[in-house]
Amino acid sequence: MEAVVIDAGSSLLKAGYAVPDRNPAMIVPIKMRGMVEDDQSADIEVLQDISVDPIVRGVINNWDAMEDLLHYVFYTGLGWEVGNEGQVLFADPLLTPKVIREQLVQLMFETFNVTGYYASEQAVLSIYAAGRISGCAVDVGHGKIDIAPVWEGAVLHNASKKLEIGGMDLTELFARELGKSNPNVSLDLSIVENLKETYGCTTEDEKAFEEISNTFQEEKHTLPDGQVLKTAFKRKQF
Repeated sequence: MEAVVIDAGSSLLKAGYAVPDRNPAMIVPIKMRGMVEDDQSADIEVLQDISVDPIVRGVINNWDAMEDLLHYVFYTGLGWEVGNEGQVLFADPLLTPKVIREQLVQLMFETFNVTGYYASEQAVLSIYAAGRISGCAVDVGHGKIDIAPVWEGAVLHNASKKLEIGGMDLTELFARELGKSNPNVSLDLSIVENLKETYGCTTEDEKAFEEISNTFQEEKHTLPDGQVLKTAFKRKQF
């Protein structure tokens, strides 16, 4: 059985078997919602409104949720059988605290009974995926930005940088801008995230940015609850 490769970010988890030239078998959201067990009498709607983020800005902060997520990935998504587990290659975020790495190793061996486990830094794996052993890896994610120079398969930590800003911060900024032009509309961040991915764009240079800004027109978007949202703001340059 090929080893399972896990790349868990602050927004998505990608998992699949280590087979050349094959896309990940699973790409699932990291956010989890409450579920009602058979012996629970709690309000179902209240529990479903509770969401949990196992990973925040690249760091695992809820181990119970992370265990549940990995259990789903291994046994439901990838088809592992209890007693016949395989090996795991885990993509380790830049500058992960030692205590987090140790607890993850303990979880893999004691809970999932893996036959082998190896954690490689994301920057190294990115460079390898490009067919090189040296380079500079820039990882822009949902909750952070990692910049790491790699020399012959090793990360130069003294020259690396982790910035705790990412896509989630752009979403919050987008929500504030939409709130200014739509004060009577209640906005959910998940909806704002979809709008950002629909209307957001980047340009190669200043000239292209000015051309897009000059052609921008007000657009209307109907939310699932029937509210109409106007994108009455100019495109911004960051």
